[in-house]
Amino acid sequence: MSAPAMGTAKAAHSEASHKKKKGPGALATAYLVIYNVIMTAGWLVIAVGLVRAYLARGSYHGLYYSIEKPLKFFQTGALLEILHCAVGIVPSSVVLTGFQVMSRVFLTWAVTHSVIEVQSEDSVLLFVMAWTVTEIIRYSFYTFSLLNHLPYVIKWARYTFFIVLYPMGVTGELLTIYAALPYVQKTGLFSVTLPNKYNFSFDYYTFLILTMLSYIPLFPQLYFHMLRQRKKVLGHTQDYSKVE
Repeated sequence: MSAPAMGTAKAAHSEASHKKKKGPGALATAYLVIYNVIMTAGWLVIAVGLVRAYLARGSYHGLYYSIEKPLKFFQTGALLEILHCAVGIVPSSVVLTGFQVMSRVFLTWAVTHSVIEVQSEDSVLLFVMAWTVTEIIRYSFYTFSLLNHLPYVIKWARYTFFIVLYPMGVTGELLTIYAALPYVQKTGLFSVTLPNKYNFSFDYYTFLILTMLSYIPLFPQLYFHMLRQRKKVLGHTQDYSKVE
């Protein structure tokens, strides 16, 4: 392609992108910046809490208890992201965002909080560490993007760290659910048996097994989607640098 044609194509692409990527209004942007700053700070508090507890104890066992309250608070606070998508101030899929947020809220409350015996498992620390680093990067990325001043290092981290953190988090989540199974089966937690006036039954133990099995088709799809996004975003940056 000749230089003039290339320039015309770039200008057209830029104009199309501008029309396509109409951001939220000033008030919504201000709200989103505040929300993302608070969430970044919250996950930083969790990270500092983990480090301080480790230095004080000299062991990584049982570190969950040192950050239990802020973890529950800020992970639950992510539910607002579904609302952001639903009202249109964030151009993301309500279904996909809802699935990702609810899966973590479920693990936080319906598994780790409800089955006390698993709280001391090392697998809990595994997913907590993965979530913490991921969320600090993710909310920082959103904050700087909204301010139109995104440092490349944060952009690079957003599309690179997941390569390790995503499998690490999923492994921790699966091992934690697996560790909860014997206690759920023994106590009948959240299960509803027949007969009852609603003529309805629910086996939470089976539900947890099905949840674990759902990771088999879902994890590869999401992981490879992120890999494609990485190539698209970081690859585009590298190509642009070469042209310049």
